[in-house]
Amino acid sequence: MIPRLVILLFAACLLSCGQQQANAQSKLAPQDFEKHLKTTAEVQLVDVRTPAEYADGHLAGARNIDYYDDHFTSLIGQLDKDKPVMVYCAKGGRSASAAEKFHNAGFKDVLDLDGGIIAWKEAGMPVVKD
Repeated sequence: MIPRLVILLFAACLLSCGQQQANAQSKLAPQDFEKHLKTTAEVQLVDVRTPAEYADGHLAGARNIDYYDDHFTSLIGQLDKDKPVMVYCAKGGRSASAAEKFHNAGFKDVLDLDGGIIAWKEAGMPVVKD
């Protein structure tokens, strides 16, 4: 009985580690994020900052869905789960949490901008204002 329990616990740990590694690999540096953004068809680019932060400058083509909105989960549910999602925030904290929410909602291809829009700007990448 005990060897079976040990095997089950070991298997659970392996699966858990694999998921953490998959989530870690979903973060992209600004240059890789930009390249993926340009080469991926039908990408859904989501800025999860507040509307005020978004208005101050955002990536071209980004849709603003405020992470702090009470209806965040239902708003992301309106996106197409079969199309890739690329998400970012200011520094990477909210977008990492948002990426997890996207995964939990059934989105399979979710990429997160490592370091957020701050790292994007520091890399000399363009932002736009509407």
